[in-house]
Amino acid sequence: MAALCEAFTLCGLGPSGGVGQGGGVLALEPGPGPDHVLLTDRGRTATLFKVSDQKPLGCWSVKHGQIITSPVVCNFETHEYIAVHDDKVLRIWKDEDVNLDKVFKATLSADVYRIHSLPHGDPLVLFKGGGVRTLDVLLEAPQQEIENIISDEVIKWSEAFLEGQQPVLIFITEKDGDFFVYVQKLKMNSLHKYKLEQQESSSPLSFTAYIRKQIITLLCLYSNDSVYKVLIPLQQNGEGEEQILSKSLLLNLSISGSVLKGTSLVVIDKDHVAVLGSLAASGEESKECLTIWNTKFQTLQTSKELPLGTSGQLWCYGEKFFFTHGKVLTVVIYKCETSSLAAAVGKLKDSQASDISSFVNWNTLEDEERVVSFQPQQSAALKSESKMTLRSRRNSVAKAQPDAFKVGQILLNIKDTSAAVIEDELRQLLLKAQIPDFQATIGCVITALINRCKTDPVFYPRNFLLQMVQKRELSYSLCPDLMAVALEKKDVHLLQICLQRFPDIPEEITYACLKVFLSISDDYLERTDVNLESVICYIDIEPKNKELKTEVVENGFNTELEEDSCDNRVLKETHTTNDGEFCPVGPRKAALLNAVLHSAYSETFLLPHLKDLSAQQAVLFLRYLYYLYVKCSEKINTTLPGMLSPTINQIMDWMCLLLDAHFTVMVMLPEAKGLLSSLHKFVRAQVRFYSELNKIEGTLRELQRIKRQKDSQAYSIEVLELI
Repeated sequence: MAALCEAFTLCGLGPSGGVGQGGGVLALEPGPGPDHVLLTDRGRTATLFKVSDQKPLGCWSVKHGQIITSPVVCNFETHEYIAVHDDKVLRIWKDEDVNLDKVFKATLSADVYRIHSLPHGDPLVLFKGGGVRTLDVLLEAPQQEIENIISDEVIKWSEAFLEGQQPVLIFITEKDGDFFVYVQKLKMNSLHKYKLEQQESSSPLSFTAYIRKQIITLLCLYSNDSVYKVLIPLQQNGEGEEQILSKSLLLNLSISGSVLKGTSLVVIDKDHVAVLGSLAASGEESKECLTIWNTKFQTLQTSKELPLGTSGQLWCYGEKFFFTHGKVLTVVIYKCETSSLAAAVGKLKDSQASDISSFVNWNTLEDEERVVSFQPQQSAALKSESKMTLRSRRNSVAKAQPDAFKVGQILLNIKDTSAAVIEDELRQLLLKAQIPDFQATIGCVITALINRCKTDPVFYPRNFLLQMVQKRELSYSLCPDLMAVALEKKDVHLLQICLQRFPDIPEEITYACLKVFLSISDDYLERTDVNLESVICYIDIEPKNKELKTEVVENGFNTELEEDSCDNRVLKETHTTNDGEFCPVGPRKAALLNAVLHSAYSETFLLPHLKDLSAQQAVLFLRYLYYLYVKCSEKINTTLPGMLSPTINQIMDWMCLLLDAHFTVMVMLPEAKGLLSSLHKFVRAQVRFYSELNKIEGTLRELQRIKRQKDSQAYSIEVLELI
């Protein structure tokens, strides 16, 4: 049985998305860790992502005018990254490297088709002429001559495997409509060439392969909507003559009168494949979708519609599918169990039952019944003990099964039951339920609630959702539509808690929260619940009749002493709002903005969204950041009091990011002139202050090294001369 579970966005693509600016995705390769992938675009950039956090860990680009022509791969032996740009230039670097111009470079003598990285072996370099070298051998003499094995043939696909300790490379070429398969075993220096059996009036579109027990199983997706299987044994005596590989029909991509026009194919296990393509029915418009098929029983297990369209590319790593969907790279988690006839047939039943069946182990009682009749010749004592054990196990099963059934029943009730009744049932369940995979269960429950919210505007179980976010270790990817619904409802309290607790919020959602918080009125916020723990200890509310005053703060900064005489008139006009003495927003809005400051983000992906803030919103946000900056600087340890208060680094990072996004607007706005002037003078004063501290740093260190003389007298005078 196979199922497609939650989906989430890994990153944006295209000019506004930050990656994939070269015209799409070139390839996706596994990264150095099990949760990492390497994305190479059709241009100059490669990005390393941590999938579960939806965050980039590193990004590298070649110079303008250069193009990455072979996907970036990870050398798992050395934890280095390898890329080829402009067909012949090899680059190798590590995580800490930033500028690819300064990393290792080697110019090769022939054009590279692709580099294949192996989990426990040296990477293999496949050249466009069919020659293959291990990376170590190639680096010994980068300009070594590479043989041209294929003539007038074009490589269409390649893959590498490890069979025992033996690296094996397979690649497929095409010439005049004929397809050829090459299998090379590097340690034995053997190369075998085969010709793929032709299929009348159709041609292969996609290939995938796996190796098992010295046999390569090659799967070919053809244009006649079928998948064929080709078996290639590794044990061959000598190179011999070119052989013709016969193929057998593995799967026909049609069901209930609909035909799947596949574009990409990946293997999940020996009985399941995933196909990306367009599902077309007679008289209906075709719909792009991702499907999982059972090849053993010729059944469609599950499918997911992709209304925004795809590029036709599909990758599969770590029980996750990766594909482009519209202008984003989407990740879909899947589950695939061992193939059985019951699962294959059962999948064809009403899909509504899947919500319940995922929480119930239907085979539990069957397993217990087998225990009863396990050994009919056993002694009476053993029989008695066996029955006692069986009863205890049945009791535990009976205790767990009602909870599992109840979750499934609640999922069905969510569709048409009132919010109060559902909340009461869920609270009772959470108090006493012992449910396996509890986080996944809560994720499914929240997803069902959010789906009901989308279809029923009146339905909104706010209290339960708030309780779940506050008390459970949830994440954005576990319930991706939760914050979208909260934004639509303007539920600022729920958004605040999500920003504080979710570690994987996309930058687009973070920006949407910021925009809502800045635009919402203080009168509306007065009527809402907001957690004020992050502001209650330091915020100063601006009084209606405020007198200008100067305060000497702990770090030596004094506003009036640092003002230039030529700027006195401007500052006096703007001092009442721009000097950072009083908070420009109310405490509730300040607490919401603090939650945004705590949210993790990538500058590359957040900056384009920040540019969409209006000028008034940008100025208000900068005034608040300036106020926080002044407040932090008043303290010796530059730390604001209170729970979840923003740090000085978070404040400065956001301030720089906001100025980068709106610098031209800030310079041109008259109302921002005083703010920028005050900010400039405050920063300049701090630079002077720390500069003076640096001047006496050497003297202070020298004083620390002077050992005080131990004197038993009660009173003494010591004179130290500073030079």
